[in-house]
Amino acid sequence: MESFGVRTESRNCLVDITAKVRSAVAGAGVRSGIAFIYVPHTTAAVTVNESYDPDVGKDIEDTLSELVPANAGYAHSEGNADAHVKATLVGACAQVPVEDGDLMLGRWQGVFFCEFDGPRTRRVLVKVLKSAE
Repeated sequence: MESFGVRTESRNCLVDITAKVRSAVAGAGVRSGIAFIYVPHTTAAVTVNESYDPDVGKDIEDTLSELVPANAGYAHSEGNADAHVKATLVGACAQVPVEDGDLMLGRWQGVFFCEFDGPRTRRVLVKVLKSAE
């Protein structure tokens, strides 16, 4: 298993981690299988989405903030309940097929770390499982 750090600069942001995930896949030496990307945090997430146009990430951030406002009278008293809800909606893991030792992403796709309670230094885990073929 590989891991790497991600430093976020704002409370809510999407960080393109595709290159770091690709590096972890290459380091695993698996030619065909699946990359399992996991974020071991309760106020952060990971997703696969468009990486060509940065406005897509901004739209995702803005929409999640509209759907789950920061100050909506949550019972959780630490002031980051919205971050927990957003992380649950997006999810703590993503899976991407691996073929010829590389991620099988679509033309416009990238892997994004989603920060909902930053700025912080976070960790991402990547486990590459070899196909049984």
